[in-house]
Amino acid sequence: MTEAAPHQTIDKSAMRDAATVLVVRRDAPGGPAVLMGMRGAGAAFMPSKYVFPGGALDRGDASIPLARPLPETSARRLALNAPADIGPALAVAAIRELWEETGLVLGTPGRWSGDVPADWQGFAETGHLPSAAALSFVFRAITPPGRPRRFDARFFLVDAAQIASDPDDFSRACDELSHLHWVPMAEARQLNLPFITEVVLAEVQAHLTETAGGRAPLAVPFFDNRGPRSVFARLD
Repeated sequence: MTEAAPHQTIDKSAMRDAATVLVVRRDAPGGPAVLMGMRGAGAAFMPSKYVFPGGALDRGDASIPLARPLPETSARRLALNAPADIGPALAVAAIRELWEETGLVLGTPGRWSGDVPADWQGFAETGHLPSAAALSFVFRAITPPGRPRRFDARFFLVDAAQIASDPDDFSRACDELSHLHWVPMAEARQLNLPFITEVVLAEVQAHLTETAGGRAPLAVPFFDNRGPRSVFARLD
């Protein structure tokens, strides 16, 4: 395991855990394509930038059961230098944010037991339970100091073939992201992107070139901005 500055601690009063999802179509006609949308001009964080679906961890995410858990390698790496039980909650956040911002379902057929939380009712009505089995943890980044909002973000990769709904149907998406569309990864850097999105794209493109079949990366890149200087590390 390689981690940056292990003596430092994350100030959780100043930042929030977050999950982001890269949904990739590996067999797109022009080469692999990734789902992206544009944040509003008035957004407090990354206004007018093209980003992947994602957002902050909600308090209730830890209580949502997963029909299928995260792959073992991803679960282990998510727990490095973090609470041991954070992986499932981050996976739930990733699935929830994907649903809210795109209307896409990452889950397995099934009926919920008991009361369905308000922010999961639309998802449950599709006849699915959230499943993390197709998620692969591929990147971690901490927002640098001095930003209006700071996040400890984990990025997950999922193959579009694992989406349970029509990958071209965004009709159930909220209005947080506009211009949702599949962007050829070779052309994505021509968009107005945040710096960290460019970094993640480069890493994921390299990963897709080197691996097949959704295999986990050999190590997860970690862009660590907890201290006075940025450190780029790898989580084994």
